[in-house]
Amino acid sequence: MQLSRESTDSNLIHAWEAGRMLIGTQWLTGHVIVAPDSIVPDWTVGEAAPIALEDLAPAIDLDPEIILLGTGAETAVPDIGLIASLAKLGIGLEIMSTPAACRTFNVLASEHRRVVAALLNPAAPG
Repeated sequence: MQLSRESTDSNLIHAWEAGRMLIGTQWLTGHVIVAPDSIVPDWTVGEAAPIALEDLAPAIDLDPEIILLGTGAETAVPDIGLIASLAKLGIGLEIMSTPAACRTFNVLASEHRRVVAALLNPAAPG
């Protein structure tokens, strides 16, 4: 699925497929954290439901105002305490499917917002 055609100095997610995504000119596989000015490839995390504050430490270190948590092809809601923990740090959390998080990231990054996308992206089954 192609997501963006824009040209910018920010990292944009140009395409998403189960198991990989095109960020800028680079195909990355697996789970990724992306900010407008940096990429954390090979994010080590399990499924969405048990995600804890510690799992999001690489995203928090990028000093976002909002984290977009992409939970894979479908939306999965992690522990509600995670939202409260991030709010105490002054960080908003939006939870959605990974394709929706990719599209939302591109919009917010193009608006020069301090956004970070933490994207679960398992390979397609089979």
